[in-house]
Amino acid sequence: MSKISIIIPTINEANNLPLLLSDLLCIQRECEIIIVDCGSEDKTIEIANIYGAKVFISKESNRGLQLDIGAKNSKGDWLIFLHADTRLNHDWFRKINSVLKGSNNDIYYFKFKINSKKIIFRVLEIFVNFRSKYFKQPYGDQGLIIHRTTYFKNNGFSKIPLMEDVDFLRRLKNKKDLKQLNVPIFISSRKWERTNIFLQAIKNWHFRRRWLRGESLKSIYSDYYKN
Repeated sequence: MSKISIIIPTINEANNLPLLLSDLLCIQRECEIIIVDCGSEDKTIEIANIYGAKVFISKESNRGLQLDIGAKNSKGDWLIFLHADTRLNHDWFRKINSVLKGSNNDIYYFKFKINSKKIIFRVLEIFVNFRSKYFKQPYGDQGLIIHRTTYFKNNGFSKIPLMEDVDFLRRLKNKKDLKQLNVPIFISSRKWERTNIFLQAIKNWHFRRRWLRGESLKSIYSDYYKN
C-alpha cells in the first residue's frame, strides 16, 4: 500500500479535532497526519501532538496556503485533504482501499452527509450530492483524495483564503476524473444551524458568482465571514 498523507488545516479546532483524529487512528500506521495551523489560541496544537500528527505553522490565516504547505511537506503518494470538523465511519479506509490502487489521474471525494438528525438536512444532502456527481462540483468539506503527481501537475491549491477548492477543481482539464465515493463524510452542522439553510445556499452561490466575475477575494472574504 502506498503511503498516504492526510492534511488538515486548523484554526481553533480543539473541540472538533480529537473526534476526527480518533476516526483516523485505524490507519495511523499506514499514513502520516499533517496539521497546518494558522494561529490557534486554544489547545489545537497540543491535541495534534498528543495524537502523533506532524504540525506545521502558517503565518497567514489562509486555507489555500495551509493546504499547500501540507502538500509540500507531505511524503505520501496519495493526499487526503479534510476539514477539521468532519467525521468518518469506522470502516471508511477499508472501503476506499481499492480506489487508491487505481488510476493516479482520478480525484475522489466523499458522499456528503450532515452530522444532524434534522430532516431538513436530508434535503440539502440530496442537492449537494446531485450537484457534485452530475455537475462535477464537489467542495473541500467533502474531502478530496488526490494523487500527489496530479496535485502538483495542476499546480496545487492557490494561496487564497476562500474558494481554494473551487479554484483548484476549475483548473482540471478533465472533469471526468472527478469521482464520488460511495462512502460518507459527516459534515458539522454548525455553519448551517446559525441560519436558514436555503438562504445560506443562495448566499454561497452568490459569493461564488462574485468570485467568478473577478471580484476581489478580500471583499468576498470580508462579506462571507460577516454572514
